[in-house]
Amino acid sequence: MNLNYSERSLELRMRLSAFMDAHVYPNESAFIDETATGDRWQPSELIEQLKAKAKAEGLWNLFLPSESGLTNLEYAPLAEIMGRVTWASEVFNCSAPDTGNMEVLHMYGTDEQKERWLKPLLAGEIRSCFSMTEPAVASSDATNIESSIVRDGDTYILNGKKWWSTGGGDARCKLSIFMGKTDPTAAKHLQQSMILVPMDTPGVTVKRMLNVMGYDDAPNGHAEITFENVRVPASNILLGEGRGFEIAQGRLGPGRVHHCMRLIGVAERSLELMCERARSRTAFGKTIAEQGSVRQQIAEARCSIDQARLLVLRTAWLMDTQGNKAARREIAMIKAVVPRMALKIIDQAMQVHGGGGVSQDFPLAQFWIYARSLRLADGPDEVHLESIAKMELSN
Repeated sequence: MNLNYSERSLELRMRLSAFMDAHVYPNESAFIDETATGDRWQPSELIEQLKAKAKAEGLWNLFLPSESGLTNLEYAPLAEIMGRVTWASEVFNCSAPDTGNMEVLHMYGTDEQKERWLKPLLAGEIRSCFSMTEPAVASSDATNIESSIVRDGDTYILNGKKWWSTGGGDARCKLSIFMGKTDPTAAKHLQQSMILVPMDTPGVTVKRMLNVMGYDDAPNGHAEITFENVRVPASNILLGEGRGFEIAQGRLGPGRVHHCMRLIGVAERSLELMCERARSRTAFGKTIAEQGSVRQQIAEARCSIDQARLLVLRTAWLMDTQGNKAARREIAMIKAVVPRMALKIIDQAMQVHGGGGVSQDFPLAQFWIYARSLRLADGPDEVHLESIAKMELSN
């Protein structure tokens, strides 16, 4: 098992870090100010400008092997760097849910579907959302999904209510990948299908945007969307009826690695901020960095980050060498381990910062909300731990 970064990955890592230093970190406050005024659901002018710079420098679509030539293992350290600022991945066209949707279209789309949707997504001209989770059922068990996809001649008619469709509030969101049941009588994991739905189709309504612990995450956001007698061409079905779970498994594996590596970037930056703050503040006659309890937290944070990173890199290596199915235990493990690790370190960094740690003057509060949300996104901890236990007990 070789987890060393390749020369290509190291070279991109240096270029990406330089771009972040020059263009992203200096604009963190500017982005906050921009999204606090005007029509907050219109594209960020700042991010659009940075996207043009990133594309010109060849730092574009790094997540997709067919575009970048990178493996999961090679992309992992790049995702970590992007994760150090919550909105940075969009600058490089590497942000969820578009990355997952582009992977779906690349792997399972027809030539026509790729031309209409994948091409503008890869160019960063439009955005998309993924509509699976439903408010009326426990969607951690996707077999509970109640939305319907009914064939009617050369069209399908869709009905259902979805929420947490990330990106659905963005004015650039032109496509939803909708998951629903085409055959409720089929075998449990063959009832569901995925279908492409243009957001301007009659019957598609963004009802409201959901806050995440007070943040609305504009201009992307998380939408509650109703689909009422939405009629789309039968050619919009992905891969065929009953293939929804198959597509979901292909989509979620790389996405979970991306999420986890971005979170490691969050944890790394939180530790850096904690050390900087601890060295610069004095309490009770000595710097906070000289306090024994804080020193222990710093040391344990370093151990935890490096352990989590190695687990994620091993997962990426397994996916590259043996496939997503062979890495399913490790994929579940990183999804359970990494968000909790990051949350603990962010919380300790907030404590060292005192009142500043929960204010807008530092990114820690937003980091905490982001990490806490990822204990639910792509499946809650309990689902992943149950999967791990089943695999262990079957040995």
